[in-house]
Amino acid sequence: MSRHALWWLATLPLLPLALPLALHTRRTALRLPVAQGEPTGIAAAHLPGEPLRLLLIGESTVAGVGVASLDQALAACLATALAERLQRPVRWRACGENGITAAQARERLLPQALAEPAELALLVFGVNDTTQLTPSVRWLQALADMADALQGQGCRVAFSAVPPLQHFSALPWLLRQLMGWRARLLDAELRRLSGCLGVEYCALELPFELRYLAEDGYHPSALGYRLWAEGLAARLTPLLRRPL
Repeated sequence: MSRHALWWLATLPLLPLALPLALHTRRTALRLPVAQGEPTGIAAAHLPGEPLRLLLIGESTVAGVGVASLDQALAACLATALAERLQRPVRWRACGENGITAAQARERLLPQALAEPAELALLVFGVNDTTQLTPSVRWLQALADMADALQGQGCRVAFSAVPPLQHFSALPWLLRQLMGWRARLLDAELRRLSGCLGVEYCALELPFELRYLAEDGYHPSALGYRLWAEGLAARLTPLLRRPL
């Protein structure tokens, strides 16, 4: 029996409890807006050298939900962290949409992403595919298609890990357990896909304490985005220093 089949076997008897909880949470959860500002910028413009061109494609965290400005969100924070490590400017671009799945992003965000060349692209997906119960085959195919298209333009590609939904305080306990389990299943598949495609997999190194979370208990705070970006930069810097 597959791990996904086991998840469904465990989940189906709990649906009479889980579905009302999910509907109630959807109705009552605090909904924060996407961050304001331009989805592009440059970090450490004072440093010498040609700027590294950084692209992020993803869901609400790339759109900056949880902070007021995109300058505080993941793309800008990662650009700053990379610039400090590489000692060169980093020009960043964020292609994000709140609530989007990987398959939807392939259709809606990938064309925007490919319109401008990038040297490094980070794909940030998983929460919506977890909660919307996207079939794993569809999830993996969408990610592989995006990675292939970006690599075809000479871009290095990395995946950010699927966030651990079992730590999302906005969800009731039962939903945290079920969605956390499913997120771990998708994340394990993401690791395997990374190895098959030869792209970098970046673990999510973020303590899920109150100060690292936005007021909705679902998205990172400004401090959370900075800490997440630091972990990503530590993983991505050696990749950028290797020859293509």
